[in-house]
Amino acid sequence: MSKVSVRGLELAYDDAGAGAAVVLLHGFPFDRSLWREQAAALAATHRVVTPDLRGFGESTVVDEPATMEQMAKDVVALLDELRIERFVLGGLSMGGYVAFALYRLFPRRVRALVLADTRPQGDTDEARAGRETMARRALTEGMRPIADAMLPKLLAPATHAGRPEIVARVREMILATPPAGAAAALRGMALRRDQTDLLPDIIAPTLVLVGGEDAITPPAEAELMRREIRGARLEVMAGAGHCSNLERPEEFNRALGTFLNELEP
Repeated sequence: MSKVSVRGLELAYDDAGAGAAVVLLHGFPFDRSLWREQAAALAATHRVVTPDLRGFGESTVVDEPATMEQMAKDVVALLDELRIERFVLGGLSMGGYVAFALYRLFPRRVRALVLADTRPQGDTDEARAGRETMARRALTEGMRPIADAMLPKLLAPATHAGRPEIVARVREMILATPPAGAAAALRGMALRRDQTDLLPDIIAPTLVLVGGEDAITPPAEAELMRREIRGARLEVMAGAGHCSNLERPEEFNRALGTFLNELEP
């Protein structure tokens, strides 16, 4: 693990391998360890950078809402420090929201996009209210009730039934998240813009990945992105839920590796 000071924050990150850069952004309420299997699989052929977004893992916790645009600018500032100009950008769930914001702000920096278990739409009024309730609960009760509420939705029923090690790993990531960081991100996600209008303007090669049993951002959302982003490729992982990279790592890594290897040098 390394840290760099950017934009008034300390951002923690892992930087493994060599070659063309791949930047992977974790979801909520996780940290960079979400991408452990992907970094290990790709490091033989690529340089893989996995940051802890502001408020998560070992990065600085902020009190104000952590908007997707702020997180995007943090990531670009980190990459500037690492002297990485162009990169493949991947994000899962909230990491996908950040990826959309980053592409809108810095489209020429993004060589290709990987959008996993995410959606382009903004929140409904009901969803925003739910995020505020969860933010207040995190601040007053800690992360345990957040883990209890989210876990049933994050993983497929078969994962809950037969893979206790994955359930435990996801729970541990949630419990390790600073409550103030979770609240800041929840409020930032509630403020995020609808990115649906961006989809037809994306010219970067794009891979869309989704768990076939994702209850949070279901396959229909992934199909919308495949349809609206020119030339996008869609991979549906049967039996996986919202954490498809953890639940089906071999299939996820195979799809990601094939996509990366087919990119123009």
